[in-house]
Amino acid sequence: MGIRKTVGTGVERVIGPQRTGRVRDLDARLRRRLIRTLDVEARSGARRQTQPAKKKAKKTPAPPLSREELIERLGRATPEGLGVGSKLPPGLTWASPDPFPDYPRTGATYRTLLAGMHERLRPRTYLEIGVSTGESLTLSRARTIAVDPAYQITKSLHCDLVALVETSDDFFAMPDAFDHFAGAAVDLAFIDGMHLAEYALRDFMNLEKHMSPGGVVVMDDVIPRNSLEASRVRRTGPWAGDVFKVHEVLREHRPDLTLLPLSTEPTGSYMIVGLDPASTVLDEAYESLLPFLTSPDPQVVATDWAERRACLDPAAVLGSAALDEVVRLRDAGAGREEFSGLWQQLSEIPPLARTAP
Repeated sequence: MGIRKTVGTGVERVIGPQRTGRVRDLDARLRRRLIRTLDVEARSGARRQTQPAKKKAKKTPAPPLSREELIERLGRATPEGLGVGSKLPPGLTWASPDPFPDYPRTGATYRTLLAGMHERLRPRTYLEIGVSTGESLTLSRARTIAVDPAYQITKSLHCDLVALVETSDDFFAMPDAFDHFAGAAVDLAFIDGMHLAEYALRDFMNLEKHMSPGGVVVMDDVIPRNSLEASRVRRTGPWAGDVFKVHEVLREHRPDLTLLPLSTEPTGSYMIVGLDPASTVLDEAYESLLPFLTSPDPQVVATDWAERRACLDPAAVLGSAALDEVVRLRDAGAGREEFSGLWQQLSEIPPLARTAP
C-alpha cells in the first residue's frame, strides 16, 4: 500500500469519511492552483526569452556646420570679453583665425618676453592681472601680487606671493591693495585680464599710479591679425579681443609715454615705459573714450597693425644695454626724468625686417 493511501486511511478512521473528503478536495484545489501559477510564470518567462530586444533608435548626426555658421553660432554662445578657458556649448569648437596677413615671425611668445623681462630687470616687485593657471607667475622671484577673480593655479610657484580672488577693478579700489609691497612701487607689471579694451585701459590707468620711475608695463594680446581675432565676442582659438584699441588711445592722449609693440605669437605684446604716476589725462578723458572702446563687432584692425609693420623683435629689446642702465638707475633711486634717454634708446630699435614679396 502506498504511503499516501495508508495516511489517508488512517486519517479517515480518526476524523471520519466526510471530513476526510473535504480535506482531500481542499488539497486537490490547492495543488491545481499551484500548478496553474507555476505554468503562468513558466510561459511568461518563455515569452520574455523569445521576445526580440527592442533596437535603440539611431540618432542621425547633425550635418557639420560651415565656417560661417560656426562663427555665427559662436557669436551668440559666448559673452563679450569671456572665453579664455571657458567651456564651449556642446557641438561647437573654436574657429580658426585664418586667413591673416603675412608678418615677420620671431618665434617668441608672451612667456618668452616675460621671462626675459624678469631676468634683465630683476624686479623687486611684480604685479600680474589675469593669472589663469599661473603659467606666467612661475617666472617671478620678486615680491608678487596676483589678481584674478577665478584663477586656477596648477603650477609650482617660487616667489613671495599674495594671490587675490578679485576683479582688477575691485582690487584697485581696496585701500590695502598694495600692502604686500610695504610701500614699494611696482617695478614690473603684466596685464592679461579681460580681453576688452575698456578693461585693459582701466587696468593700465590704475597701474600707472603705482609704478616706479623705471617701471615697465607689459600688456598681452594687443596685435590681432585680423578683425575676427579682434572680436569682443570670442569666436577663434587664438584670440586677442579688442585690446588693440588701447594703443590708439595711448598714442593720441599720452604722447609722453614710450610705446613698444612687440611681435610675439600668436597675438602680440606691448611694452609701455616712461610712466607718470601723477598723470590724470586718461582719467579725465575716459568717459568720452567709452564709445570708441566699446564699439561692437565687427572690429576694424588697421592693415599696418595686423601686418606688424611697426613691431620690434622681443630679442632686440631684451638684448638692449639700456635695460642694464634702467636697473642701475632704478636701484639708485633715480627720478622719472633720468630714464627718458633710456626709453629713447629702446624706441630707436628698428622694426622687424620684412621679407621681400
